[in-house]
Amino acid sequence: MAENEENPQNTESNPIFLNNLTLQSIFKYPILIQHLQSTLPSVSTTIQSPNRQHHSLDTSSSSSLLLMPSWSLSPSLPYIGVKIVTSFPQNSFRNLPGIHATYLLFDSITGKTLALMDGTELTLWRTSCISALASKFLSRENSQVLVMIGAGSLASHLIKAHLSVRPNLTKVIIWNRTLDKARNLVKKLQEEEEELGNVSFEHGETLEEIIGLGDIVSCATSSETAMVKGEKLKEGAHLDLVGSFTPSMKECDDEAIRRGRVFVDNEAALVEAGELVGAFERGVVLPGDVCGRLVDLITDEKIGRTSFKELTVFKSVGSAVVDIVSAQFVYQTYLHNKNL
Repeated sequence: MAENEENPQNTESNPIFLNNLTLQSIFKYPILIQHLQSTLPSVSTTIQSPNRQHHSLDTSSSSSLLLMPSWSLSPSLPYIGVKIVTSFPQNSFRNLPGIHATYLLFDSITGKTLALMDGTELTLWRTSCISALASKFLSRENSQVLVMIGAGSLASHLIKAHLSVRPNLTKVIIWNRTLDKARNLVKKLQEEEEELGNVSFEHGETLEEIIGLGDIVSCATSSETAMVKGEKLKEGAHLDLVGSFTPSMKECDDEAIRRGRVFVDNEAALVEAGELVGAFERGVVLPGDVCGRLVDLITDEKIGRTSFKELTVFKSVGSAVVDIVSAQFVYQTYLHNKNL
């Protein structure tokens, strides 16, 4: 549903609860990607989004609580939203997702609570679709091999989102520190053959050997040590960095940043993403060397890929702006379908 369409209102006295199954029935990768592409340029300047609050919960671990509020000043987007997120990286050893979240949507005119959403599901979809949207501008159109580093909850979403914008992809190689998790994800995706088309899925055992095969390399880990060595990336590759959101986290080394034309989802990445913060501190690159934001690519203010051979890098840390735009899409689509 486009941002400028009439906004249906919830006339019910109680907030709507939208669980993960409801969100899955509404979201489709191409549709959400298109909604983000068409909506973000017009609303980015009208949405107020304070810096994300990041609270460490335990000095002996990396568990944290994040609060991401935003509100719109535009009558066409009359919402206030807050996402509450817990990050427990150690959950990988408990066979549980590392990220849990809840999203609250309010009416910005009356302050009324409109909806409570599964914020974890919302985050999985919006994050993967932002990466895929960036890939439309930065990866080669003829990309054939996707290397997926990480096999957590986000990995399958990233794979499917990238496949939706790069239909020439024919092979996906998945690597994870715990090899069984990579094997299990391969098996799951192979069982979805009808949905995913003529794509082969396999797992890789040695990361350094498979990185150089990727036309697109997507990373979704909570690593604090560089997983991707820049010297291993093939000429013309696109590197999609999703996992880090604090200065202590990083998924690639300085060489990958030095070699690449770097774009970010928003300015917060310059102070939150460990890959960039570390590279700035060590003088590998300067903040001014970052080529632009995702919105700059959408509006053609910045040029994406300029040659077949260049290496491109997209670093996302997430934003409350994308959250509220995605929540708007879910909420209005739900009400529209209900009223049919």
